[in-house]
Formats: sequence, C-alpha cells, structure tokens
Amino acid sequence: MPEAWFLAIRPKTLPAGAVPVIVGSAMAAADGAFSPLPAFIALVCALGIQVATNFINEIYDFRKGADTAERLGPTRTVAAGLIAEKTMIRVSIALLSAVFLLGLYLVFLAGWPILIVGLFSMLFAWAYTGGPRPIAYSGLGDLFVFIFFGLVAVGGSYYVQALSLSLPVFIAAAAPGAFSVNILLCNNIRDIDTDRGVGKMTLPARIGARWARRIYLILTALAYLVPFALTSFGYSPWSLLSLLSIPLAVTMLRALYGSEGRELNAVLAGTGKLMTIYGALFSAGLLIH
Repeated sequence: MPEAWFLAIRPKTLPAGAVPVIVGSAMAAADGAFSPLPAFIALVCALGIQVATNFINEIYDFRKGADTAERLGPTRTVAAGLIAEKTMIRVSIALLSAVFLLGLYLVFLAGWPILIVGLFSMLFAWAYTGGPRPIAYSGLGDLFVFIFFGLVAVGGSYYVQALSLSLPVFIAAAAPGAFSVNILLCNNIRDIDTDRGVGKMTLPARIGARWARRIYLILTALAYLVPFALTSFGYSPWSLLSLLSIPLAVTMLRALYGSEGRELNAVLAGTGKLMTIYGALFSAGLLIH
C-alpha cells in the first residue's frame, strides 16, 4: 500500500510544485524581503496542491477511461485497483482541506489576494481533469500549468513575503512555468494515441508530436533567457549560474526527439531533474551579490 501511494503522488512531477516557490523566495531574498516561515508554508501548500491535482487526475481519468492497460506511462493506482476510488476521493478532500487551513496563515499575513489565489489554485486542481469540461481534455492544460505553476506560484510565494509584486518577479516566473509545461508535454506526447482514443484532446493530441516537441524546445530556450532579462533589472549576474544546466537541457532535447512511447517516461523524469537543477542554480545565483 505505501508503494501505491508513492506511485499516486508521482514524485517525478513534484519539481513543478517546489521549484516555483524556491524561485519566488529567492527573488524575495534578493529584494531583502525573505521570510522563512511564510516561505516554508507556501512550499508545503504548493506541494499539497500538486499532489492533490495528481490524486484527482487519477480519479477522473479512471472514470473517463483514459487510464487503461494500453497506456504507456507509469501505473495509475485507481485504474489498476491498487487504491479504491472512494479512498482516493476522501484523501484528496482531506489533503485540500489541510492545505486550505494551512494557507489561512498566509491569508492572515498577506490578505485577501492570497485567499483568492489559494481558492483558484484548488479549483484548478479539480477542474484540470474534473467537471463537465476538464481543462486537460480541452488542450488548454499547458496554458493553465504555465499560469499556475509559473506566474501564480512564483508571484504568490514572493507576495506573502514582500507584500508587493514587480515585473521582474513575473519574468523570473516564466522559467519554472516553462519547465512545468515541458514536464506535461512529455507526458502528453507519450499518450497521444491513447488520449485521442478516449477524447482527451491535450495540446499534443491536437497539434501532433512534431509541433509539441517544437514547443518544448521554445520553452526551454525561454527559460534560459530569463536570467539575462533579470540582470538588466539589476539582479545578480550570478543568476547566470543556471546556464550550467544547459548540457542536461541539450541531452533532454535530444532524448525527446529520439524517443517514442515508454521511452518518454525517462525524458519526463529528466525534465523534472533539469527543472530542479536549473531552479537551484538560478535561486542560488540570485542570493550572491
């Protein structure tokens, strides 16, 4: 059973929840506004919402028939019968409730804007695959991931510490947003055939693997332009340390263009690793004066 929950959490996707908060906190520190407790709580809440999104995804993809024996990705616990659907529903509700209660501390610190951000983030966790018109089934999932795992996560993490926002914060947010979308692209390129079969029209299912791979390339390039843009606003040029991760990025691009089917599982995991390394180097560089 612990192994089943480990699978359901999807640890290879967790950088999408953690890295934006780390980047937002590094930006706050660079601006002299870092506050450890709000930063930590924001990190816990972000990871909680990420995991809840994965749990809810299991429930609704199982109901809609997207998780079948023919899928090429990792085992989905609800579809495989490892975790009962009712159990997953209860755990998802409990997790989102805990995130909401914990997030009230951030609302106390930063006011109603954070309450709105938190409520919309939890709504996105459900609406991504739930409801009559799931975001993931419409082809808009990538846009929403960029918004919530980039702009909202970085901006919100910064705001609960600095109580303000600025253009450079949103520029910095573009990097984790881009990598988060790339993780999703790897997943959806792999599943194009099975997704189309059940009417799950993700962006790759709509535009095809060739164009989806091109978007991955463009977003990777965008992420590496971010530190250059920030230096023009007076932030530490040491943020260019993130460029040290370029060799891994090139490796991932080559793997993406040379992989099909289950081989893309390794590219997804590698993209999460790339996001983590980039985020760590970028954030550390921001702290060096």
